[in-house]
Amino acid sequence: MNIEDLKKLREETGAGIADCKEALSLSKGDINKAKDWLKKKGLDKAFSKGGREVKSGIVDVYSHAGKVGVLVELLCETDFVARTDDFKNLAHELSLQIASMNPSSVEELLSQEYIRDNSQTVDQLIKGTVGKLGENILVGRFERIALGE
Repeated sequence: MNIEDLKKLREETGAGIADCKEALSLSKGDINKAKDWLKKKGLDKAFSKGGREVKSGIVDVYSHAGKVGVLVELLCETDFVARTDDFKNLAHELSLQIASMNPSSVEELLSQEYIRDNSQTVDQLIKGTVGKLGENILVGRFERIALGE
């Protein structure tokens, strides 16, 4: 196994060293196949966390050029995870998604193609973060306000 590939995979995915080693081993050194394996493993991990209670989280506030404002409540299990950059970044990405795509409900938001990567849905984006952080994450609610609407 190439140590440079291990470093690259870890930097690009945020996965742990053991998972990266396993992914590279199973994919015979193919970085793209290793990423796919890690993504699937993260989605499987997210599925197993789905029933756990979410009692912490953050509210993200976003304003686009003073014309559109978004509030998003993103919930997780612990304050520790709520303070991580990965969790905060996810909340902000959801705010951007809501500002640009104007979903009418949480269900619609989750089913939308993610604006930065149309190969995945918003639900898959969230599940990827669940797999990385190891806690259940849910969108509690959101509000989008546009000037003049």
